[in-house]
Amino acid sequence: MFYFEEISGKKVMKSTLLEGLNHIFTTRESFIKTKETEFLSIAEKNKSDIQKFLGAEKMIYPEQTHSANIRIVRPNEDFYPDTDGLILSEKGIAVFLNFADCTPLIFYDEEHGISAVSHAGWRGTASMIGVKTVKMMREFFNSKPENIKCAIGAAISKCCYNVGEDVCRKLISTVKNPEGLYELRNGELYVDLKGINKRQLEDIGVNMIDVCPYCTVCDNDNFFSYRKENGTTNRHSAIIMID
Repeated sequence: MFYFEEISGKKVMKSTLLEGLNHIFTTRESFIKTKETEFLSIAEKNKSDIQKFLGAEKMIYPEQTHSANIRIVRPNEDFYPDTDGLILSEKGIAVFLNFADCTPLIFYDEEHGISAVSHAGWRGTASMIGVKTVKMMREFFNSKPENIKCAIGAAISKCCYNVGEDVCRKLISTVKNPEGLYELRNGELYVDLKGINKRQLEDIGVNMIDVCPYCTVCDNDNFFSYRKENGTTNRHSAIIMID
């Protein structure tokens, strides 16, 4: 279940499924990423407050490109180009990815002390970035899918995410059973990105999954929406850190 807390008086979101892992989903109040000049100082202050709250030595994020490329975080490496998923085993480093409609995925293997965060827009979802993240966790850290927990954060939901037939076909072809993950409404196709990511993970044996009910378009007072806000550069973030 997802719930709200506050850091320095600003709203953040967490999942009860990920108790034991330092994790934060930021909101419009607590955002730490923007390209808009008038908001840069606010974002930096929020970032400083969150870093202090976590007790992190540093906070890093990759150069996101809507890819399905995943990297393992190394202690002396801060730049991860063309990367939309990071796997974290090092302590004291906070890692975050940024979103404004796309689907945030946070993974946690408590047994091996491994976490990961991935960015699943429609391209990443079609390329099964969540599944690829789990497979890398298994390959490099011996994580078992049945022991991995996943929190799927706020994203554009089926109520608001209309796509073309080609995109819909690519997305639903990634799951064994697409029932309920898309619908035709008033002549337009609507798909459930969060639901597709969840079902992809279930298909490979990940069953401990918490799906955030919030839609970034409908709940635009809490989260940023690229679609609704005409290409805003403000982003909410998914942050992880291992103690």
